[in-house]
Amino acid sequence: MEFRRLGRSGLNVSEISYGNWLTHGSQVEEDQAHACIQAALDVGITTFDTADVYANTAAESVLGRGLKGRRRESLEIFTKVFWPTGPKGPNDKGLSRKHIMESAHASLKRLGTDYVDLYQAHRFDRHTPLEETMTAFADLVRQGKVLYVGVSEWTAEQITRGAALARELHVPLVSNQPQYNMLWRVIEAEVIPASEREGLSQIVWSPIAQGVLTGKYKPGQAYPEGSRATDEKGGADMVARFLDDGVLERVAQLEPLAEQAGLSLAQLAVAWVLQNPNVASAIIGASRPEQVHENVKAAGQKLDADLLKAIDDVLGDVVERDASLTKSP
Repeated sequence: MEFRRLGRSGLNVSEISYGNWLTHGSQVEEDQAHACIQAALDVGITTFDTADVYANTAAESVLGRGLKGRRRESLEIFTKVFWPTGPKGPNDKGLSRKHIMESAHASLKRLGTDYVDLYQAHRFDRHTPLEETMTAFADLVRQGKVLYVGVSEWTAEQITRGAALARELHVPLVSNQPQYNMLWRVIEAEVIPASEREGLSQIVWSPIAQGVLTGKYKPGQAYPEGSRATDEKGGADMVARFLDDGVLERVAQLEPLAEQAGLSLAQLAVAWVLQNPNVASAIIGASRPEQVHENVKAAGQKLDADLLKAIDDVLGDVVERDASLTKSP
């Protein structure tokens, strides 16, 4: 495993991190989830990403139990706040001071830790003053319950505004967590340049495009049984945008390029996002330990310029680059 600095901070994170968005607490049994966590630790992953809303808080609890007994100082644990997890009352959503404080304390309890290394605003809140949000984060930092602050799926303009306030409040705002992969590059035009100016790194989710960049979905064929595309409660709506036959035909043409590089298609996809110098870590998920062992082989891979150009030539106009698609609710 290799490590990268998160933004301009002194925090190092594993360049491949383990996330439990659609698996822990929902798709897989807890013993299997713990086996995946152990596999991540075995291959050198130290960075673990979750959120209070994943499986309606269950994912945080599973991760907390899975990491119990590990040396806390050897781990980087990330979680997020924004979406409702309770009875969906008027204050159960967003980035108000009330919701941030209550959510942070509940997350710490579920994770079984006194602090999180990175606390992330899961989306931008258009209904709460940004000053209120950033002050609440600052207070958590000063209390020692949060070490660093991040955001997720914020636009370039939102990142710039948040960073200005963070500097005033002396808050270590160090990261953004967007979707990013070969097919979805909407952050490249605006978000990455703004992040570089403000000292933020990207911690990217969906580097294999919800499984599409594994090559398991074939044009004109039925979706594999048990795959995400067949699970209405497990992300079928998210993967649907990539399941056009025209997209799948281009993805199939990437397989010879992966073979030439000595990688699986999934490993090539993860390695591809890590070629971007503003990316600190790529989040992988797993329902089986062997998936962790396979995907982690992308760590440390260097893709040459000819290969990167060949990938772009194959994918052509199926790549989504519209910066306006980065938006909050």
